[in-house]
Amino acid sequence: MFSLSVLLLTLVLLNSRLLISAETVVTCDGFVQSLSCDTGVISVQSATYGRTSSQICSAGRPRSQISNTWCSKNVPVIFKRCNGLRTCEFKAQGLARPDPCFGTYKYYTTNYICITAETSVTCDRGYGYLKCEHGKIQINTANYGRTDKTTCSQGRPSQQLQNTNCFSPNALDFVSKSCNGLDTCKVYAKRTGLTDPCFGTYKYLAISYSCLHHKICEYLFATQFILLSSGSVFRIL
Repeated sequence: MFSLSVLLLTLVLLNSRLLISAETVVTCDGFVQSLSCDTGVISVQSATYGRTSSQICSAGRPRSQISNTWCSKNVPVIFKRCNGLRTCEFKAQGLARPDPCFGTYKYYTTNYICITAETSVTCDRGYGYLKCEHGKIQINTANYGRTDKTTCSQGRPSQQLQNTNCFSPNALDFVSKSCNGLDTCKVYAKRTGLTDPCFGTYKYLAISYSCLHHKICEYLFATQFILLSSGSVFRIL
């Protein structure tokens, strides 16, 4: 199955109005990485941990810690944590295990784009409503869980808000099947149909979606193959 980033990139190529800007953020190990979109939401295209340059994050480091520049490991948790949000901030440490090159001082490199999207956040057991006045709904991201301590926190005991690394493995698939291609869609933030990823944590359903022109939607839903001008073929499963 193609990753979410490939699907979003395909949609951007089909309708360039979805793409607002592209950014690259490099953060030394142990520091805080911040991603943000002034307009739109984050769509991470790649996230790696390691060292491919002897110059980056090298100040004050002995040569032995920066000489290995053949060290790189993908970090999928950054996709989960940041996709669909307007801002995303986290401590860049311990996110890629096992260590890809022990003894080398490493850094995180995240490439992301900002795409035009609507957002919806529904607290547990509540109803959310997605709507496109022009075009059809295309779900970009969906997570049933918790990624911060403030969303849907009113009146909740502190112990129900502490786990901010809570991601449902099937929320995107579930919401996409329910809403893609529709003008309006009602979603219910309940465990029915959604895997409970963190028992005891008060969760919410966070969704980002685009409103695509109906001709693009018809094309996407009518075929499993998208042919790009370069001759590349992408199969969407």
